[in-house]
Amino acid sequence: MKPNFEAMTSTELTDYILADRDDDEAIRVLFSHRNPPDSEATWYGPMVTADGTPIEENIRIAEEAIKQRIEQANQTKQDSSS
Repeated sequence: MKPNFEAMTSTELTDYILADRDDDEAIRVLFSHRNPPDSEATWYGPMVTADGTPIEENIRIAEEAIKQRIEQANQTKQDSSS
């Protein structure tokens, strides 16, 4: 009998999946634990074309998003240590 994947924590699910890598149901439940869920995630375009050519505009957008996220994390860290 399979465990109740919905009741497991992400850590428990990860451990289970590492032991049983072919259990698609467990993997699906683990992915549903994402924070934020896909419906709230920000999706970015591909960084390269199918032939491997860089898409400079998408790279620029992704770099800017990463910089903003780092700034937010640093600000949160500063606020919590104050």
